[in-house]
Amino acid sequence: MNLKSIFTGAALSLALLSSAQQPKYIFYYIGDGMGVAPVNAAEYYNRMVLNNERPLTMLQFPTVGWCQTYSASHPITDSAAAGTALATGHKTKNSMLGMNPDTVAVNSIAAELQQMGYGIGIATSVAPDDATPGAFYAHVPNRSQFYTIDKQMATSGYQFFAGAGLRGTKTDGQPNDVMDTFAQNGVQIVYGPEGVKEINSDKVLLLNVPGFEDNNISYTVDSIQGMLTLPVITEACLAQLERTSPDKFFMMIEGGNIDHALHGNDGGAAIKEIINFDQALEMAYNFYLAHPDETLIVVTADHDTGGSALVNKRGANLANVDFQRVSKEQFSEYCKSLLRTRNIYTWDDMKEYLADNLGFFTHIKLSDKQEAGLKEMFDRTFELRNTDDQKTLYANFNAFAVEVFSIFNDAIGMAFTTTSHSANPTPVFAVGVGAEQFRGFNNNIDLPRRILSIAKGETCCGNCCK
Repeated sequence: MNLKSIFTGAALSLALLSSAQQPKYIFYYIGDGMGVAPVNAAEYYNRMVLNNERPLTMLQFPTVGWCQTYSASHPITDSAAAGTALATGHKTKNSMLGMNPDTVAVNSIAAELQQMGYGIGIATSVAPDDATPGAFYAHVPNRSQFYTIDKQMATSGYQFFAGAGLRGTKTDGQPNDVMDTFAQNGVQIVYGPEGVKEINSDKVLLLNVPGFEDNNISYTVDSIQGMLTLPVITEACLAQLERTSPDKFFMMIEGGNIDHALHGNDGGAAIKEIINFDQALEMAYNFYLAHPDETLIVVTADHDTGGSALVNKRGANLANVDFQRVSKEQFSEYCKSLLRTRNIYTWDDMKEYLADNLGFFTHIKLSDKQEAGLKEMFDRTFELRNTDDQKTLYANFNAFAVEVFSIFNDAIGMAFTTTSHSANPTPVFAVGVGAEQFRGFNNNIDLPRRILSIAKGETCCGNCCK
């Protein structure tokens, strides 16, 4: 090859680089804990139980890859380190948020895009000061520093935040200045689905209905009336950004309750949360279909939770998911309430509850051995009071509830290896401007770096940027 050919090729590469299309609208969806196996279970449920010919929205995207998730300190990451990696493109130690391992603050792509004139929306089905959303605006050495995280949220200047509740509004049980800081920075705070109608400010914080837990907006399977849902939150975020930043915006939407369900080894609730997450994703996909040359959507997970798999157990059937009317967490609280009241509650009473809320005995047949074991655990829990709770990251489960949901998981064919995170890879799905950059093998720090590069018009053809 002569020098003229080399220079011609170099000039062509530079032309391709400089003329690369830049997306005006970027959607970043993170299913917390949503490893490959939970997605697979949700798709089997979608196909075989719901009888949908169309796969889940994320599975319709043309670009598919997978991602490693280890942190700077551990082969198995926590959500703070994983969130930091996905938000900033930097590995950090477990528990650290928005900082590198040396506790030096690192900018998220949301902050970088804000400086480029993008409107910013950060939303989740758990607390907006939790690890994954926090990684997009906060810089703290420990994810539990909620007061500082909330103050940094208030001063970020982002147009939209949403989630269950704030956990840094009290110090030693007394209100502090967090809510005042939001007010001083012009952030309107509204509550619940009805509060969405009240939005009239350029900066908004949407929280769940007061009086309910701050940790999550409630599980889809519990169907609690009046609660926020991820699709409602997503619709509100999109409307806010279209109103305040119609020329270009960035949205991060987290399905945090997926992780909560998987930590509890609640297979049915996890499947319903992934379906719910996918419904929220469909809103972004419909937006993409209307703006295909201006939009990028990237979907991934921060890590896998539960180490789950669909397994071939006798009598297992994913259709049994639809007999579940209560999450493991809600059922555990129900059991604890029975213990607190000390009212007479018989085995027959419990059998009726289990039939109504999990399909036991009526649709899901228990073997004589299973029923005898469950009756024994009932007696130990409610009469002898001789059982210990199962402690997980987000909940302590009543022992009887643990036994019940172990049987239910067998009935749907979902098995777990842990109540914590695993090192299993996570999926990556993408569509739109620059989507081909995410194909194949990824490290979690690659994703935000590529998103920012694409937003700056620094993309190129093929795999040359990988």
